[in-house]
Parts: sequence; structure tokens; C-alpha cells
Amino acid sequence: MNDFEAIDFFRDEGAVADPYPYFEALRGQCPVQRENHHDVMMVTGYDEAVQVFSDAETFSSCVSVTGPFPGFPVPLEGDDVSELIERHRDELPMSDQLPTFDPPLHTAHRGLLMRLITPRRLKENEASMWHLADAQLDEYLAAGEGDFIGAFAAPFTLRVITDLLGIPEADRDEFAEKLNRPHSDAGVGSTKGEMTHTPLEYLYERFAEYVEDRRREPGDDVITGLAIATFPDGSTPDVADVARVATNLFAAGQETTVRLLGNALQIIAEQPEIQALLRAERDRIPNFIEEVLRMESPIKGDFRLSRVPATVGGVDIPAGTTLMVLNGAANRDPRHFEDPQTFDATRANARHHLAFGRGVHTCPGAPLARAEGRVAIERILDRTADIRISEAVHGPADARRYRYLPTYILRGLTHLGLEFTPAEGRAR
Repeated sequence: MNDFEAIDFFRDEGAVADPYPYFEALRGQCPVQRENHHDVMMVTGYDEAVQVFSDAETFSSCVSVTGPFPGFPVPLEGDDVSELIERHRDELPMSDQLPTFDPPLHTAHRGLLMRLITPRRLKENEASMWHLADAQLDEYLAAGEGDFIGAFAAPFTLRVITDLLGIPEADRDEFAEKLNRPHSDAGVGSTKGEMTHTPLEYLYERFAEYVEDRRREPGDDVITGLAIATFPDGSTPDVADVARVATNLFAAGQETTVRLLGNALQIIAEQPEIQALLRAERDRIPNFIEEVLRMESPIKGDFRLSRVPATVGGVDIPAGTTLMVLNGAANRDPRHFEDPQTFDATRANARHHLAFGRGVHTCPGAPLARAEGRVAIERILDRTADIRISEAVHGPADARRYRYLPTYILRGLTHLGLEFTPAEGRAR
């Protein structure tokens, strides 16, 4: 990856395995730099990323998950393309999902989502997380080794989100089966193919059924709270709108938290001194999670479309320009983070990272992801005396072999083979 101008970030497999030299090369030229293959303005600087994320009036989120693919339906011409965006945004893939909405529509629908993850509900949900983590660890630790992603992280996060939403116990295996697709499938940000217009249709249908049921017979669960919630103006959302909000939390939150857990356990297993620190000082775990999010953001980047001409980092951005705000690059900007390529579990400003975005689209599930990460790590450390990378799976320490998701949006391992020594007894 020495000739960064020749690299197609959206297609080259080398950029999947290790995107960071590419990010550094771009920032070395300019924190706001147009790439050569798809006419995307790449934002790699921290301050520049914050500026774009914080300005929803200038930068539309209509292309947030698609970027330059499949392209906007019509040419974007003129000094203000806002009317064209509103006229054609529904033709874009994922246009019915919250991350692609702009205010004021986004404001109203995000308000519905926040009914799902109130502080009280999160506290109640966290109490059950400890039991859910133990139940999954009972299965995972029994063999003494195994794939952490498939055998713990994915099923644990699925258990947590279905528990939070109140999905009936009898339906949970069905959800797990439907969502257990090979990681190489084409999807959001896939380098292998183009995504469908509505890839989450199955979830829409199932959550619509739950919402209709709760409106007929309210219960004491999160979906009931969402089903009976109203918009700020007092109007009742359509069933489809409510189902899509629930789908967004279920699908996006589950996938990204799996990557957070995988990245965290890779670091714990690779760096014995960090593992020892966390075992001895459990209060370090929250900051450790923030540093994991900074160092290996589960979301590499997010797209925006400029409505009008703008200037970011001293660079002129014409109206109609697609920008990719690279969280993974901004989180390693040396202007904001000292020695950014070094993992520091005690870093004072680790929480400044942009892994959850910034501005009106800041990830609403961030508190849930942090809680899942803390609970999972604490219980794994409680129930093991040592955690190691499996050399049979990933090779020796000086020649590791890891595979990452083939996507330009997500950053995470497809598998993580671990070996562990059980703790004496069983901590509670």
C-alpha cells in the first residue's frame, strides 16, 4: 500500500486487511482529500470530521450508508441541491432507515428510538446482561478454546438485544437463524457486491407484527412502549415507521457491538500486560473500552452529501459532493491524540473518539454497547485465569493471520480463535 493514489479504498482487499497506512497517507497530503476512483472527498482529520458531523444543515445523511454506490439517481447540478435530494432520496438503498434521515424527520424518528433505550430500561437490561453473559460463557468456555466471534460475541449480543426489545423467547432462535449469514455476503459496505434496496425486509415484517400485537394488547416491554409512543406533535406513527426504528437498533447495534467485543478480546489476548492490568484493576475496563473504540472503530466511516458549497479544513467542497468521514482515521489523528498508533489503556482523552459519530446522528445505542462490552469483559476475566490467541488458527505471534469483514464501512474480525485457562472455581 505504498502508492496510496493507486489504491481503491472501496474495492481493494489490502485496504480491508489494514486501512491505516492508507488513512495516514491521505492525512499526510491533506485532512480533506479527494480520492481518485469514485470521486469521494475523504475526511481523515479529527477537527474536520467533527465539523462535518456537526453540520446537518449543510451535509445531508441521505447517502450515509451507501456513499458513491450506486450513485445518486440524477445529476446533482447547481449551488444548492437540496431540492434534488428531497425529490429523489427515496430511490436510494436504505432510504427508509434512520441513519439516512435528515432533520426534521430524523429528529421525530430518533425521538421514537430513544423510547427504547431510556436510562431506566438500560439499567434493567444491564442487570440481566450478567446472567446472559454467564449463560453464553457456560457454552463457550466448556471446550477450553473456540471462535470468540461466533461462539460468544454474536450470540451474546443477540441475546442482549432480544431481551431489551422483549422479543418472545419462542422467536429468538428464528432471529438467530435468519441473521446468521456468512460474513462475505453482499450487504452494507460490502466489497463483494451491491446491496439490495431494502436488505432488512425480514426484520421489518417481524417487528411490524410485534407492534400491531402490542397496540392491540399492550404489555410491559420495550416494544409496547415504542408501539404506543407518539411523535412530538402528538400524532401516532405508522406501524411501518415504528418497525423500522426497532429494526435499526436491532441490526445496527448488534453487528457493531460484535465487532467491538472481537476487537477488545483480540487486544486482551495479544497483549499480556494489558490483560494483567485489567485483571488487577477492573475499574480500568471502561477506559479500556474507549481506547478499543478509538484504536479500532467498528465503523470505519460514514458518508455525507453536501447540499451547498462549503469549506472544510480549508478545502472547498462543491454542492453535490459525496464525503466519507473516516472515524477510523480521525481517531488516529496525531493533532488530537498523542502517539495515536499506540494502544494505551490509560489514555486520558480516549473517550474523545468518534466511533459513535458526533452531532444529531451520534449513535443512540452507545450506552448499550458500552454496557455490553464492560459486562462481557468482566465476566470473561472472572471466569478465566489466562486468555491467549490460538496459534493453530492465527499463526505464531510474529506471523499472525487475521481475516477482516470484506466491507469498507465495518471494521472487525470474521473469526477470533482463543484459548483459555479456566479460573479456579467460578466467580460471581
